[in-house]
Amino acid sequence: MDDYEELHAKSIADPEAFWAEQAAELSWQKSWHSVLDWNDAPFAKWFDGGKINAAENCLDRHVADGRGDEVAIYWVGEPGDTRNITFSELLSETCRFANAMIARGVKSGDRVLIYMPMVPEAAIAMLACARIGAVHSVVFGGFSATSIKDRLEDSEATTIITADGGWRRGNVVPLKANVDEALENYDAVENVFVLKRCENEIKMTEGRDAWWHDATADMSDFCPAEGFDAEHPLFILYTSGSTGKPKGILHTTGGYLTGTATTFKYVFDHQKDDIYWCTADVGWITGHSYIVYGPMANGAAQVMYEGAPNQPDWDRFWQIVAEYKVTIFYTAPTAIRAFIKAGDHHVDKHDLSSLRLLGTVGEPINPEAWMWYHEKIGAGRCPIVDTWWQTETGAIMITPLPGATPLKPGTATRPFLGIDAAILDETGEECGPNEGGKLVIRKPWPSMLRTIYKDPERFKETYWNEYEGIYLAGDGARTDDDSYFWIVGRLDDVLNVSGHRLGTAEVESALVSHEAVAEAAAVGRPHDIKGQAVVAFVTLKEGIDHGDELALELRQHVGAEIGAIAKPDDIRFTQTLPKTRSGKIMRRLLKEIVSGGEVKGDTTTLEDFNVVASLQKED
Repeated sequence: MDDYEELHAKSIADPEAFWAEQAAELSWQKSWHSVLDWNDAPFAKWFDGGKINAAENCLDRHVADGRGDEVAIYWVGEPGDTRNITFSELLSETCRFANAMIARGVKSGDRVLIYMPMVPEAAIAMLACARIGAVHSVVFGGFSATSIKDRLEDSEATTIITADGGWRRGNVVPLKANVDEALENYDAVENVFVLKRCENEIKMTEGRDAWWHDATADMSDFCPAEGFDAEHPLFILYTSGSTGKPKGILHTTGGYLTGTATTFKYVFDHQKDDIYWCTADVGWITGHSYIVYGPMANGAAQVMYEGAPNQPDWDRFWQIVAEYKVTIFYTAPTAIRAFIKAGDHHVDKHDLSSLRLLGTVGEPINPEAWMWYHEKIGAGRCPIVDTWWQTETGAIMITPLPGATPLKPGTATRPFLGIDAAILDETGEECGPNEGGKLVIRKPWPSMLRTIYKDPERFKETYWNEYEGIYLAGDGARTDDDSYFWIVGRLDDVLNVSGHRLGTAEVESALVSHEAVAEAAAVGRPHDIKGQAVVAFVTLKEGIDHGDELALELRQHVGAEIGAIAKPDDIRFTQTLPKTRSGKIMRRLLKEIVSGGEVKGDTTTLEDFNVVASLQKED
């Protein structure tokens, strides 16, 4: 920890020197003339003048180093089919597909929409785009035709890469049919490449649609990795907005790759013999940064899994960990809570002794879930890296460093090297220990978003308007006496009860600490006297009956854990909660339900619309 303190202080005193040192570990085709240009803040330029190719850094250099025959991806399909793909094979397939795109007129700067299952070709498609300078926009394979069309219209993509279908919970997701529906009223797409995965029946439009295997059949497995400007756009990734319109977060090449490669190396303490597994989907930023670019830039061997964690049963993840001797496991608190609810017997069937490091991502992890993860999955010996970051930040920002940072359940601990995080009050003053405020990043960092695509004003308004030259994360947080950061939830998830500010995460954590509760979500509804009343939606563990007595017991429990002010006015038992497809609870929808209003705004990331309908019915 003393080394961390010294390194962090040095990296904050001169962040440009720190990040230049990290960037120099990548392969550059031309060196930069300036590390950071912040003259047109908040529009940053990192490593300006430098030329780099992201695919070359993820593939070619490992093959050149003699590692071509090493496995890059251990792939597991949901039905049980498997493939082991080496770095040489990955490079060959990436070049063949890049040449197939070039042959059909795709060029640098073109936007390419990727709508794929979790198969190696999803990563190959991303890397092929990066190789030729096309800008990829990955849409999660669970999204609807409407979501595809919205993203097509905003990105003005002219090429789509998809599959006939993908496996999810034993069923085929009709990916190509969804693309066809999206294209019924959108005619700017010139090419649709279709991977044969499920062999479900689909329609092919002559002249526009091509099978992946046909398009690549006669292509060379050599495609030069052209060097692009460090600030050349790498991808657009859409994230939900509070208005009806998703935000297209734009990331560029050199800075993003520097951020993801550096954080992967340090946060996961990556060693040559590790088998790494991030359970995210490539459709999310976690999949971009910690399945494709971060691990591959470090030459990591990793597991990629196509399906659901409970297909065919709740031990599927642990079976894969045991079979592939996974050493580093990175997943979401939502998944961990689902595993707890399913029961320990699923874990007990498998030998998880290969694990040496665990990680969490996506939202704050409540201490009870942290403890279960540590004791049950890590056998009390694996450090947990609880990581805080966002689609917008591109890479991990606040995290323990394994072996250095003393851990506390429920906190992401301290900022990563080179990251100047702080908590500010309404006036811009830094908050003291245990004072709640707004989480900000005070200095630019390489993997930061560059803009909202085609909407620079919204970019400035959303992230940079609160404090001049300072990035507003949109999360409420506090630090403790050890300067550890505790994320208490989105700023719009802060409850104001009789003048007291309560983080929804605090109330939820108190509820989940009760032995009967598997998961909880707390929101506020208008209250004539208190300003806001606390409403808690509670999912119980298997086999536990709900009723007035348990509701009263839970209210008392929250009162004992936090204080009487935090007791929920209303507890609603529910089978499930409305979540995004990446597993985050959509509290905004719950807030709209309890406030008596209609559900509005952006719901494209909602996993199951039936959940909202059933909650509205109960209301």
